[in-house]
Amino acid sequence: MAVVETTDLTKIYQKRYIALNALSMRVEKGTVYGLVGPNGAGKSTTFRLLLGLQRPTAGRLSVLGETMTPERADLRRRIGFLPTNPTFPRHLTPIGYLEFVGSILGMPRERAKIQLARLLQAVDLTSAASQRLEGFSTGMLTRVGIAAALMNDPELLILDEPTSGLDPSGRKQIIESIRQIAGRDRTIIIATHILGDVERVCTDVGIISEGRLIYTGPMSEMRRLARQGTISLELDGDIAAFAEQVPTLDEYSSLSWQRMGNEFRITFLGTHPLEEYVGRVLQLIARTGVELLHLNTGADEIEDAFLDRLEEDRSRGIQRLAAWSASQEGPDRDGEALPPLTADRPPEADRPLSVETG
Repeated sequence: MAVVETTDLTKIYQKRYIALNALSMRVEKGTVYGLVGPNGAGKSTTFRLLLGLQRPTAGRLSVLGETMTPERADLRRRIGFLPTNPTFPRHLTPIGYLEFVGSILGMPRERAKIQLARLLQAVDLTSAASQRLEGFSTGMLTRVGIAAALMNDPELLILDEPTSGLDPSGRKQIIESIRQIAGRDRTIIIATHILGDVERVCTDVGIISEGRLIYTGPMSEMRRLARQGTISLELDGDIAAFAEQVPTLDEYSSLSWQRMGNEFRITFLGTHPLEEYVGRVLQLIARTGVELLHLNTGADEIEDAFLDRLEEDRSRGIQRLAAWSASQEGPDRDGEALPPLTADRPPEADRPLSVETG
């Protein structure tokens, strides 16, 4: 079952800014979906439309099996939302704030108390439940925000950059909190530009660039695309002898390799399991007598795959523009040559536009 489904979702502001460009996305029930993209890619705009805070310019949008519009307050009650860098009334305690949230949601007082007690334990804030929020760190405030977003026990939870501005310790706590609340009956969408967070907690991932979804699929598939048989090595000893023998590995599989001092990056281009490539490299290390200081088969693999998807999309964009230009320079139906594409007459659909920060 799709909890979120969009088809050609488009948002244009003031006829000048294309924030979303025919975005089609499907998020299945029970998944933790990472919406990944650089700043300004359209992540926050997507969330505003999913929450019914704005109307799309074009396209279709379904949330929890129903069409979302600004009038659907009943649908929004089934959704929890954490904005980027949330602010709180600092004079309240976590208990007082969550009681306030419960009253806004129309929850019975007793049920609200039971719910907030469970949530404060889930986000590891029980010991700070009676402290005023004004003394909380950014990470603690984010966890309060997650608890507030869960007060109505939502079917869909949307988190916009939940680890923004946090140090590694704070990020780890937030990721662990998200793991605690994920489950088969709850779907979570996380917008982030921190790829490590996506890899640690998400089951599925979508890459958004300039308002378009350029990749979507299971996290396992992204890892498979990323891990193209690349092995990074740091060696000591007779490095020259090892470097001289590296080309002999191509008898096993086609490869490319780089050397940077005593470090090597070897990429096998075949389809064999990664363990077989590692074994071949270890045999070469033993044969040449060098000392292995460090071996890594996963360094930056997700980041590399992410950048590869962005680069592929840019290349396709250039090809689309070239194809359009060629079509304009060809003869029209009457055999007359059409004017070539010029800088002062770009097609309206391809006119460079600013993209809203989101």
